Amino acid sequence: MSNVSGIKLQESIDRQREMLTDLLTISMYKSARRLAPLMSNRYALEMLLVDEVRSMRFCKYLYVLDAGGTQVTSNVTREGVDRSQFARNRSYRNYMQDIVGTTDFRLSRAYISKNTNRPSMTAIQVIRDNSGKRVGFLGADYDLRELPLTQRPYSETSEWRQLTDDPAIRKNLFQQQRHESIIDRRIGDVLILMHELITVHGVYHGKIHFSSNRATIWLTEDPHRYRLLGIQELIDPDICLAYPRQPYPDTALVPVDSVMLVLDHFRTLRFGDDSIYLRSGSLNIFNGQVGLNFSCDGSHYMDFREFLEKDMDFWYGMTCAV
Repeated sequence: MSNVSGIKLQESIDRQREMLTDLLTISMYKSARRLAPLMSNRYALEMLLVDEVRSMRFCKYLYVLDAGGTQVTSNVTREGVDRSQFARNRSYRNYMQDIVGTTDFRLSRAYISKNTNRPSMTAIQVIRDNSGKRVGFLGADYDLRELPLTQRPYSETSEWRQLTDDPAIRKNLFQQQRHESIIDRRIGDVLILMHELITVHGVYHGKIHFSSNRATIWLTEDPHRYRLLGIQELIDPDICLAYPRQPYPDTALVPVDSVMLVLDHFRTLRFGDDSIYLRSGSLNIFNGQVGLNFSCDGSHYMDFREFLEKDMDFWYGMTCAV
């Protein structure tokens, strides 16, 4: 069983921002030094920005603000000058809020650009004169598509997470009752075949929708597309003929002998109570995650080992807590 570890989502974002800050800081500082003597001359500022934007490989828009945060140049791009943004007040924008009195450079959080409708970021560099007085700001807008995002993907957390969605469903929880599905009547066969697909035929992620008589599966040999299996496929052993035999992956976090334990636990949660019951359950053998959706619209994601440790008292007490 693999013991692969990785960085978490926020850590991945933070590292990427640090990398981008290191990449942009020096060029922004040098440009600000060149712009400082020209702050009273819009034409000279824009001519210099035309040269500067060509040397900033990833910059989409470059512009200068006065000390109060009002734009005193047009937006300059590699393709030309956009005069529509001249005199725009940017002092209220989030990327301007923490720049004064704290640092001379700030890289904003990502936001949706009003101009391009795409995720973007803004870098702000304070412009100072020879005496050190702040006389303005240099702004540079970046399209996230064009930035060199080199950070490796983050690893999904293994910590238990509970999500609740629709209060209307939870409100009427005890007015509903589980209706027997075809899967319920053939659940033994369904679980055996799902176990076979996961352990012998290359399925690394499987989700059984007990209430709607279907399943979705993802294959290690074709991971970008999922297969939808209806009830006839889920109860027909011939389904195994459609998928070649594959060795169980050495890199799987879930040991092969734990797969049926997880599936059997799904069965227990499906039939444990007529009001609080499992609607769907999934298992991913590579990240070791179990996903659960209950009748009360409570959803849970947790490590398979923690899942197997939970008894029915836990689920009755925690499943639909708001």
